[in-house]
Amino acid sequence: MSVALSEASSALVTGDVPVGAVVIDADGRTIGLGRNRKEAEHDPTAHAELLAIREAAAATGDWRLEGATLVVTLEPCVMCAGAIVAARVERLVFGAWDDKAGAAGSAFDLVRDRRLNHRVEVFGGVEEEKCSRLLTRFFRGERPLEP
Repeated sequence: MSVALSEASSALVTGDVPVGAVVIDADGRTIGLGRNRKEAEHDPTAHAELLAIREAAAATGDWRLEGATLVVTLEPCVMCAGAIVAARVERLVFGAWDDKAGAAGSAFDLVRDRRLNHRVEVFGGVEEEKCSRLLTRFFRGERPLEP
């Protein structure tokens, strides 16, 4: 989670919501990093999770990220949850819960929906206080450089 938090902090430079993500393969190697870049790239799909998944797929040469773990500072939204399922990510670890838009157990539970062809193992609330504090400070306008 410390790597994801570092990525999240880096998003502050471009005025993006501080969310960071890292994909780790089955051997424990980092194969993808991402941070929110919606503002920086003027792209509504430039979420941390999607960017990390794209980098991981490029690194492995395969869109199937079987055995991989995605660590992200905020519970994924519906778009990102769909990408996580589509990429066959095995495990999702996230920090802060998102009661309004979270799709891994809060508002929705897309990643474990039995109607889909793949379900993800979920561990939420990991270092929740640090992840939540970074987001809270951002939305209050404090814009911290460290979590």
